[in-house]
Amino acid sequence: MRRFFRPFRTFAKLLLGLFLLATPAAHATDRGALFRLTLDGHVMHLFGTLHVGLPEFYPLDERLMGALATSSTLALEIDPAQPRADLQDALRTYGLLAPGNPAYDSLPPRQQQRLDRLLQQGGLDASSMLTFKPVLLATMLALAEYTRQGYRSDLSSDAWLARQARGRHIRVLALESLGGQLALLDRLPVPDRWRFLEEMMDTIESGAQHAEAQEVVRAWSTADRGALDRMAAQCEADRSVSGQFVTRVLLKERNVGLAAHLLQLLRSEDRTVAAIGVMHLLGTGSVPDLLARSGVSVERIY
Repeated sequence: MRRFFRPFRTFAKLLLGLFLLATPAAHATDRGALFRLTLDGHVMHLFGTLHVGLPEFYPLDERLMGALATSSTLALEIDPAQPRADLQDALRTYGLLAPGNPAYDSLPPRQQQRLDRLLQQGGLDASSMLTFKPVLLATMLALAEYTRQGYRSDLSSDAWLARQARGRHIRVLALESLGGQLALLDRLPVPDRWRFLEEMMDTIESGAQHAEAQEVVRAWSTADRGALDRMAAQCEADRSVSGQFVTRVLLKERNVGLAAHLLQLLRSEDRTVAAIGVMHLLGTGSVPDLLARSGVSVERIY
């Protein structure tokens, strides 16, 4: 379960689309996790998103949508409407191997065969994918496993909420940039980057990634608090190279910056909504935990 919520949620933003404006209806149900934050009379609803989706996930819960309707701002990790040129620049700077780098040609033949097989299985174009750095390539392999099961990045809750906000003329605020997120991946030592890719290939080949994808989506789509909290605990207990890097850098370190931005927003505006990956809201060192330490009153609604 930990595999999707590490860097793999970061790059789903490359595929985000816009969903049609909808009005909350009686059949809307709880998804993910929802917190209510208060400070000096200011209120923020903090929602845990999933970066893939299905049409039946929408509309979202009336409490979240009611809060959005009265908000001045929707804060997201990344604005899905950012210019395409910005995405391309971030990829060129942080996501691609240097031109002419024969990195994948240097892999042992068995590893090359495994990689070729998994690219084909995921329906990914090898000529494009093999220009990506190893961690980004691992990300795309993981996302392909979600796509194979019918989950769609263009139906992510981030993109859907952004569409709702813009339809109501509510400001959409980006808390991070794709370039900033991709830059974190360069902090892995080079040998560990290849180990990261190898661990992902192992997970896919064993069938664990397939099962984890199903459990992640099930837990989020039913707001299964126990299952979500167990996933957070499993992330922290993971001693693999990729697991430790994800927990230490891609979750906990980013949580510090996300919490700081959200605290500033909470102090400056009366009514706001923030929506970030659900794993940022769970476990020790989570965004709600950090905000509570800063004097914010934190209530978990579900």
